[in-house]
Amino acid sequence: MKLPRDIQGIELANSLSKFGYKITRQTGSHLRLTRISEDVHHITIPKHKTLKIGTLNNILNDVAGHLGKTKEEIAKELWEKN
Repeated sequence: MKLPRDIQGIELANSLSKFGYKITRQTGSHLRLTRISEDVHHITIPKHKTLKIGTLNNILNDVAGHLGKTKEEIAKELWEKN
């Protein structure tokens, strides 16, 4: 699946709530998301109008690694319409 090219930082943060991530703080133009399960996982997302594709790719790889899934599975769950 191709990653979206026009996703905003806040939109990604809201989408990741599907996996249990919550915005825990904002410092300047960056959002800090935390997922608490067996262990705690933090990710930082820039609150930009459009995320660069490399930034989005790195965030999805980080989330996928923590959840034990592939980046493609995460992207499919977030953006594929059924």
